[in-house]
Amino acid sequence: MPVDAPLHGIRIIECSALGPAAITMPLVDLGAEVIKVEPPSGDYVREMTWPIVEGVSLMHLHINRGKRSIVMDLRNDEDVATFKELAMTADVVVEAMRPGGLARRGVGYEQLRELNPRLVFCTISGYGMTGPYQNLPAHGIAFDTWAGIVSPQVNAQGFAYLPEHASMGIHAGPLFGALGIVAAVLRAKSTGEGSFLEVAQSDAAAAMDWYRSETWRAYERPESEVTGNKSDGYERREPGTAGMVEGVRYQVYEARDGRYVLFMASEQAFWKNFCEAVGRLDMFERWPGSKFADHARNNLEMRRELRDIFRTRTAEEWIDFGVTANFPVSPVNSPRTIAEDPQFNDRFHWYSTEQLGAEQLPTPLKFVGEELPIPSHAPAVGQDTEAVLHDVLGWDDDRIAESRARGGLGGQST
Repeated sequence: MPVDAPLHGIRIIECSALGPAAITMPLVDLGAEVIKVEPPSGDYVREMTWPIVEGVSLMHLHINRGKRSIVMDLRNDEDVATFKELAMTADVVVEAMRPGGLARRGVGYEQLRELNPRLVFCTISGYGMTGPYQNLPAHGIAFDTWAGIVSPQVNAQGFAYLPEHASMGIHAGPLFGALGIVAAVLRAKSTGEGSFLEVAQSDAAAAMDWYRSETWRAYERPESEVTGNKSDGYERREPGTAGMVEGVRYQVYEARDGRYVLFMASEQAFWKNFCEAVGRLDMFERWPGSKFADHARNNLEMRRELRDIFRTRTAEEWIDFGVTANFPVSPVNSPRTIAEDPQFNDRFHWYSTEQLGAEQLPTPLKFVGEELPIPSHAPAVGQDTEAVLHDVLGWDDDRIAESRARGGLGGQST
């Protein structure tokens, strides 16, 4: 028997520009209704970044999938009144732009809570509502450089440049925001009280990289209180992955086919399994290591032995061998090759170009025994204006025409 999607019945009114609109995408994937309110000119995310797929950006196709678009100009009193009417039917209003934009138009949290006390209002921006950077314009990578996640590089001509990296803040901020929205809606449904959430994408980037920043903070304390691992003789390592450079039992190695694998036998039991499986128990007897977290740092002789051993099998053979012999080893994929990985293909089933305008990945969340709904194609500007007003507010065609005659809804038929 079909089951309603987890967030079926949750209505979100969203005013967004560019990447922060991703805050509602996970909620759409889980069945929430999201009505994207756009100015007559539309959100120019459709023209931003690359690639452009048949005239529309992949970013728009991905982060605005499943949403409905309605045109309003919130500088117009007619549309402000309509927005308030929509907000009275909603569980959530999202301001995905500089904080305070909706309040200046008369539809901020304080104004809307008088009409809908259970409303959850969430604003997501670059640097948040407070602090010296709150009014500083920014794009997504700024949050990663601010958080210390990206290190500038210098090319052969002496020019500094941004190296390839996985963006953090622009993705983590919306995920934290979506989590907060769900929590706030749950509370509102039990108490009848709404709330005002604010999320800074810069904060989210720093929070996701907590391990490194908290390690540096811990290292400010005396070494009598904060040390390294027992397996390292309690010597302090560089924080996070910087401390992996000298690792040997936890390191990348080239396989016979030129691909790389990540070997992670840092526990003594896994190390023994590996040595037995490759017929080199002498290596375990010579270098048994500590019980836990022993990377055999700087053991160049062991590193040379492992380099030669890993060149005897292909990457795929090493993964299969790790399963049968029970030691941790992983493929080293790239964003281009990950789609060829059998584990990826087992877990992810692409949405098709016919469905969403470009091949896209679904949510990684899985409800066992259930099928989540397939989101609809990202909308054209205002394509759902009439349908939303009919379905949500019960307006008829004459009422819509009257609003347009007063300058609302873009002033013309969409």
